[in-house]
Amino acid sequence: MKYITDIGKIKWLSEKEKTNLKKVTDRYEFKVNDYYLSLIEWKNKKDPIRRIVIPEDLEMDKWGSYDPSKEKSNLVMPGMQHKYRSTALLLVSGTCGSICRFCFRKRIFIKKGEAGCVNIDKAAAYIKKHKEITNVLLTGGDPLMLPTKKLSEIIGKLRKIKTVQIIRIGTKMPAYNPDRILKDPSFAAMVRKYSEDERKIYFMVHFNHPRELTPKAIKAVNVLIRAGAIMANQTPLLRGINDNVQTMAQLLRKLSFMGVPPYYVFQCRPTLANKDFAVPVEKGYRIFEKAKSYCSGLAKRAKFVMSHASGKIEVVGLTEDRIFFKYHRAKKEIDSSKFIIAKRNPKAYWFDDYKELIRESRLE
Repeated sequence: MKYITDIGKIKWLSEKEKTNLKKVTDRYEFKVNDYYLSLIEWKNKKDPIRRIVIPEDLEMDKWGSYDPSKEKSNLVMPGMQHKYRSTALLLVSGTCGSICRFCFRKRIFIKKGEAGCVNIDKAAAYIKKHKEITNVLLTGGDPLMLPTKKLSEIIGKLRKIKTVQIIRIGTKMPAYNPDRILKDPSFAAMVRKYSEDERKIYFMVHFNHPRELTPKAIKAVNVLIRAGAIMANQTPLLRGINDNVQTMAQLLRKLSFMGVPPYYVFQCRPTLANKDFAVPVEKGYRIFEKAKSYCSGLAKRAKFVMSHASGKIEVVGLTEDRIFFKYHRAKKEIDSSKFIIAKRNPKAYWFDDYKELIRESRLE
């Protein structure tokens, strides 16, 4: 696999474009591979696959912050977060198969050291001590950027902890580089070894657009399924990529046909440089709901959520003047399943933009 980290090496861009975009890539890391570049329709400057990896001038906009979900507040040690009672998150890799321009963790590519530096022995000791942790999510960066041997060592140590029932791997590699799976038989063997009858390995894959579902990508997904992995997909709702009803419906349908249930559709986080990808919450919810109307029940399992500092807040409904939220996951146990009614704000991009909360109620 050939990786390109210099925008000047993208032969399909004009010299003017390369010069203009150099200031963007000087600030935010740029990386893409030759496989993913081959999926772009270069004659269309608004091509959705192009938007995923090729920078735009609008990334220089000051909108947003480096850590809108305040992930650093959940760090219990370098490279490890414990936000939700039953879930630990390990940042095991500091790089990806390509860099999504809408990345919500772009801070880790600017300030090296937050990801990929977790001490797995110390993390395992923490998890073993905290018996409430039944799920461990491996993320980064992309865990599949690690050699299979290294990833196997990490998973092997976690599998020795009896209370850890689920190990999840968050990855976009089936979209960015399916050969990572297809050309490494040892990877499927590792999954087969550790995805046990009663304790499964889950892959939380990231397909953002139907055109990423190439024959190679589908083949890679099926290698994982045959190895015993459980699959689920999550994607942000992104302007110019999948904020079209038919595009989103097609993505949800195709994933369900493949045996990859849609899991989360995220509101795009207000991360620095992400304004060009953000869709207002209420508009995004309408797109999401309309898209689901074209799908069978198996494709409708996704939830439209915001990964807020206080938890995963699901958007559950709209009326003429009200919007309804529910905590799908909550950082504080007291907020679990809390229901919130707020006055609608068509200009809102995040939960914090709803200043007029009308009612909050918790389960008794």
